[in-house]
Amino acid sequence: MSCTIRLFLLALIQQAPPAEPVYVANQDAASITVIDAARNAVVDIVDLKRLGFSPTAKPHHVAVEPDGSFWYVSLIGDNRVLKFDRANRLVGQARFDQAGMLALHPSRDLLFVTHSMTAVNPDPTIGVIRRSDMEIEEVDVLIPRPHAVAVAPAGSHVYVGSLGENRIAVMEVETQRVRLVDVPGDRPHSFVQFAISPASPIMVASAELTNLLLVFDLTRPESPSLVKSVPVNPMPWDPVFTPDGRFVYFGNQRSNTVTVVDASEWTVASVIEGEGLSDPYGSAVSPDGRYVYIANRWLHSGGGEHSAHGAGDPGRKATVVVIDTGRRAIQKVIEVPGDATGVGARPAALR
Repeated sequence: MSCTIRLFLLALIQQAPPAEPVYVANQDAASITVIDAARNAVVDIVDLKRLGFSPTAKPHHVAVEPDGSFWYVSLIGDNRVLKFDRANRLVGQARFDQAGMLALHPSRDLLFVTHSMTAVNPDPTIGVIRRSDMEIEEVDVLIPRPHAVAVAPAGSHVYVGSLGENRIAVMEVETQRVRLVDVPGDRPHSFVQFAISPASPIMVASAELTNLLLVFDLTRPESPSLVKSVPVNPMPWDPVFTPDGRFVYFGNQRSNTVTVVDASEWTVASVIEGEGLSDPYGSAVSPDGRYVYIANRWLHSGGGEHSAHGAGDPGRKATVVVIDTGRRAIQKVIEVPGDATGVGARPAALR
């Protein structure tokens, strides 16, 4: 197919944005891949360089509005959080040093952002962004290297996990008062990311260094309480719940697998292996719960010591592995530009 015909067909596709887009941050390619969840096919690639951002912008994590009207992406290299509309047009941005993980407030006009893992000694702060106009303020959360972030189901509190110590900062949204909660452990857990159950007051945390999925009871949202530790394959990464709250999916970077945890018994239900899984990173679930999308960085497919903080080759391909949740098996492998990290889709629980 000639380049002209290909561009023409792509333009036709882009006239009608997919009803259920999945956004994949291509960290080393300074772009975001848009996948149509109905067909599991790439329908667009948003090139940040064409929008004036640098080749080392490093798009990292994605959050999507409940109605799909806007989506947000953090840029580690360019110190920004960007806002795009449904047609993938840039409509706003906010500055935040080495922006990492994102979390939307379920009912207020707020977006929370933490610092990237690659930030060596970041300020102990998070960004609080007013989504309507992307105005930002920084709030001190009193913990080193704040990274994991989630919002309580009712929106009353924000949870921020430290990479450097076994503590969670609990910020009351209304007053911005911060309370620190110690998490048991005889060595650092290194909280990568949180996920909130859509079915119960439960939050899970992936612990990169202790190879655990930690389960917290949020019955008292101001005081998350550790109730279970589930041993899993090495280096668990970004967890995601299925829409019914029954299962948690996440990649294991050091074993090139995906773990499925049964959230009723808190046991490992399945470990998925296969084509396309290499340095699995971010995850998202389609709003109908049929598919889970796992981004794979492919940093070490040729061998060598694993490092979650390594740099990839922007010229090579990475993958998004599409998992059929009914069969708990790989349905499709989609190639994307180099170093796929964060994945975002419309929250299923708020359809």
